[in-house]
Parts: sequence; C-alpha cells; structure tokens
Amino acid sequence: MAEPVTDLDRPDARTPPRADVPPPPGPRTAGPWLVGAAVTAVLLLLSGRYGYHRDELYFLLCGRHLDWGYVDQGPLVPALARLMDTLAPGNLVALRTPSALIAGAAVVLVAAIAREFGAGRGGQLFAAFLAAVAGIVLAPGHLLSTTTVDLLVWLAAAWCAVRVLRTGDSRWALGVGLALGVGMLNKLLPALLAVGLLAGVAIAGPRRLLRDRWVLAAAGLVVLLAAPNLLWQATHGFPQLSVASSISDGDSSYSGRFEAIVLQLEIISPYAVPIWVAGLVALLRRPVWRAYRAIAWAWLVVFAIVLLGGGKGYYDAPLLLVLTAAGAVVTTEWAGRRAARFRRALVAAGGVVAVAASAVLLLPTLPADRLPGFVVDVNYDSGETIGWPAFADSLATVHRRLPPEQRQRAVILTGNYGEAGAVARYGPERGLPRAYSGHNSMAGFGRPPEDADVVIAVGWERPDRLREWFVEVTEAGRVDQRVDVDNEENGGPIFVCRGLRRPWSQIWDTEVRRAG
Repeated sequence: MAEPVTDLDRPDARTPPRADVPPPPGPRTAGPWLVGAAVTAVLLLLSGRYGYHRDELYFLLCGRHLDWGYVDQGPLVPALARLMDTLAPGNLVALRTPSALIAGAAVVLVAAIAREFGAGRGGQLFAAFLAAVAGIVLAPGHLLSTTTVDLLVWLAAAWCAVRVLRTGDSRWALGVGLALGVGMLNKLLPALLAVGLLAGVAIAGPRRLLRDRWVLAAAGLVVLLAAPNLLWQATHGFPQLSVASSISDGDSSYSGRFEAIVLQLEIISPYAVPIWVAGLVALLRRPVWRAYRAIAWAWLVVFAIVLLGGGKGYYDAPLLLVLTAAGAVVTTEWAGRRAARFRRALVAAGGVVAVAASAVLLLPTLPADRLPGFVVDVNYDSGETIGWPAFADSLATVHRRLPPEQRQRAVILTGNYGEAGAVARYGPERGLPRAYSGHNSMAGFGRPPEDADVVIAVGWERPDRLREWFVEVTEAGRVDQRVDVDNEENGGPIFVCRGLRRPWSQIWDTEVRRAG
C-alpha cells in the first residue's frame, strides 16, 4: 500500500520562497476602470471650453498636407487631426476625443503596472487615483497632442517590459516593440525609452535579455514600423534633431535644465513626489523587487539624458508614473501599519488637495475672461487656448483698412504655426487672405505668390527683420484678444509691409524659413 503524500513530500514544500522572487500580481479589480472612465468623461465634458491650442491649429494644417513626416513630428497626430476634423468639421470636442480616451487608458495602465508589482485592490485603486490627478495625464489629455500619444506609448511599453521582468517570458518584448514602433510614427522620443530600458537591463539585469531572440525580434519590429518616418527624416536631413537642438538651447516652453528638475516635482503632482520617490527607492532596494530594478535604472538614465541634453522636462514623465505605481504599493502598505487611521487620513487629505489643485490648474474650469495669472504661470498651455477668434478679428480690422487694390493682393505672414493655423481656421469667415509662415513644417506648405507685395505681418515683436525684406514697414495695430491673458499673441504688434526688396523665391528658404 502506497504511503500517503504529505505537504512535506512536495518538492516546493521543503524550500522556503526566495526573498528575491517577485510577488504574484494582485487580484483583478474594476476600480481602476471606473476611475479611467471618470477621467475620460470629465475631459470630454470640458473639452469644448476655452478654444483651440496653437498646436491643435497646427496639426489641422499638417493634416491638410499629409506626409510620412514633418519637421517636428511624425504623421500620426496630423492624420488623427484630419480624421476627426473630417468626421466632425470644426468640432473641438470631436478633435479632442482621442486624447480623452487615451488619458483614461493611461489611468488603467498605471493601475495595471501597480498590479504587476503585487498591488491589491486598494493599491491599484490608489495608483489609478494618482494617475487621474497627474499633470502629465490631465493637461495633455485636454488637448490633441503628441504628448498624449507619447504617454500611452511609454506606459504600454513599460507594462509589457514589467511583464517580461516578472514572468521571464520574453515574448512580451514584442509588445514593447509594437508600442515603440507605433510611437515612432508620432515622435522619435520612444527611442529614448528604448535606450533607457536597454541601459537598465545592462546595469541591473537580466542581461540575457540583451541577446534574447524575442527582444531582437522586438527591435526589428520597431525599425519596421518606424521606417516610413525614419526614411522621411533621413531624406530631409533629420530636421527633428535640429528642433531638438533648438529646444536644448532654451527656444521652447518647458525646456532648460533647471526647469527640467523643477518639473519632476510638478508633472505628476507635488502630492505624488514622496510617493514616486518611495517607489524608486523600493525598486532599487527591495529584495522581492530585484527583478524590476531595470525599470528604476531606466528612469535614472532617461532623466540624465534629458537633463544633460537640455530636453523638455516632461519627456521622462511616463516613467515617473511607473515609479508612482510602485510608490502606490509602498504607500498603501505604509498606511495599513500602526496608527493606520491617522496615516490613511493623511493620505486622504493630501489627495483632496491634489484633486482641487488639478481641477483649477490643469483643467479649463475657471472662466476664460477671469483666468488668474498664476494658472498660466503653472500651466502655460492654458493661456495658449484662449483668444484665437479675437486674434483673427484683430487681423481682419487691419485688413479692412487697406486700400481695395492692396487688399486684393495682400497676404498674411505669421511668426509661428499657431498664428497661421488660427488664420486658416477663422480667417475665411472674416475675409482674411491666406497666411504663410516659415515656422517648422509651415515653411514647406507653400510660400506667398510672387506678386504678393503687401503683407500683414504678426508675431514679429521687432520690425528689424521685416525691414530687410520690405521697403516700408508700418505698425498698423495690436492684437487684442479681449481678455487679460498672458500668452505669446496678446498685445503683440501687427505690421503692414509694402514693397518687396527681393522676390519671395529668393528669400523664403534662405531667410524667412530660417527666421521662423
């Protein structure tokens, strides 16, 4: 008669669990999905407030000139802008619907990453909440933006990478490759995440992944999907690198090394700083999370590249959300220990403040005509969504004052793509002529006709450059957006320029384009 099998006879019963083996994923829960749905609903409800952002106006123009690449981006968002504007022409809510859906998906992904780290239902819900009030989720989630697409791409790639590290199943690397490859059709920034992840694995292991066939296949998938944009960039001299160089020189919002450091304390929320720091420390030091150390090193490497290279401080923000997911696990554990009632009250009180701050600073909840200056100081993009119809009205006033024979051959020359986009959107109903600009890809969308020797110029603070191109330059008005908001256009001069010194064909590519 066979001996009964006891628990001690099982192969795994005599060996205690290893301290460096990651815990199994937490239970599935519907809570994060409800939070993500709430974020999407709020963004959709508020998406019609204020107005277009300058980048959205630019994307609409790029969508009229579809290509495999542009000076400052890939084809993904312009194609999306064209699709939404074709389905619902001139409808701001429709234009922003993809971003609202992406923001909700980002919330779910952050909770899913926390689940991979072993978070229970409470930890996953807390991770979803932290993502729901995060600046990098709400602010770009209100706009059609390349940043919103980047957010989804990085989080999806990070989730797949965490699964590779937890399970050891390198087939999940194909998910990383798919996300990064699609993301490269948006911008080249996913290459930065790829560098960070590879560096993290090289530093913290498991180094076998660097020669794994599935990882190599994922790299090939990235190249295959990114090929159309990369070929376009190569044949045009990689203009995105020139744009990146100008950003590193401080020629953009959110750029600069000091600003990059400060933004790390704001981009999720100040409330979340100790949480994501705790997540970083835990990923680096917890024995049971040893398998995930590559993720912590990935953020350290990416942030170092952004800081040293002078990139925009929000480039690494999706990885900060991954650290926040780990920090949510640590925080919920901390809140459940001694003096649990006090600790949970402290976490809840901070959460209430975070919600209030995000509602005021990141979303268009306040009246546009009474927007406090501190809101624009914190969220620069909010000011860029106010006043574009009035901007077009200011140009129309100057245009109507021109003599009839000059009005017929006049064109508009703008200093940036947002102004050109505003004229394209609001100009026809005001009788305005076409706007041209040398800014980024606008320069390739056409130059003024050779007989256009009367120009309404806007977005040029000083007339010195204009006088190099025109015989007569006269200030004819000022932009009045009819609200007290601090943005690039409000109060700026409008010039009328007459008499070209040289043909447009001689000055466009060599001078106007460079000035833009």
